[in-house]
Amino acid sequence: MSLVANLHRQFEHLVRELAKFGSVGAVAFVITVAIGNGLHSGLDMGPLTSNAIATVVATTFSYLANRYWTFRHRDRTGLGREYVLFFALNGVGLVITELFIGFSHYVLGLSGAIYYNAALVVGTGVATLFRFWSYKKWVFLPASAPQVDPASGLPEAPPAPADDVPGIHRANGHATPSPRLGHPLDSRAAEDYAEI
Repeated sequence: MSLVANLHRQFEHLVRELAKFGSVGAVAFVITVAIGNGLHSGLDMGPLTSNAIATVVATTFSYLANRYWTFRHRDRTGLGREYVLFFALNGVGLVITELFIGFSHYVLGLSGAIYYNAALVVGTGVATLFRFWSYKKWVFLPASAPQVDPASGLPEAPPAPADDVPGIHRANGHATPSPRLGHPLDSRAAEDYAEI
């Protein structure tokens, strides 16, 4: 098998994910630009506020499209957990984009639709790289990932075999609790046992 065919076979899944993620991102970007420009230019709202509102709307679309299309083959760890993490990570992405827009507008003094959109494009590009990496790492987990505790949102530890459970002593094939050394009740129990 040729090197190119072997590489294609190994990275085909990743390329497919990237293409879908890019398509969703392109639509979300259009939503962000349309709403952001409408609010900033049309309603004379501030650049950061306009982008923040537009990003919240685009993020909702992006979550639904990524969950049910891009990453539908990955484990579902609960809509609430995914949605909160997705929005939190998009919050980081929003901060990245806002830094570019704020720097352009407030530090460099570049105002107007052209500069706003240029900063938006560059900031969104950097934020998109962060989002793709973070979604795969924390939101849309691979099918082989450990189960997630719905209460904490953290991966659950696999159950330990009885031989490895601390505090269990095996004698004659039966598991019995072993004394907890250093516990005050254990020393009293040992004394009571010695008096018998």
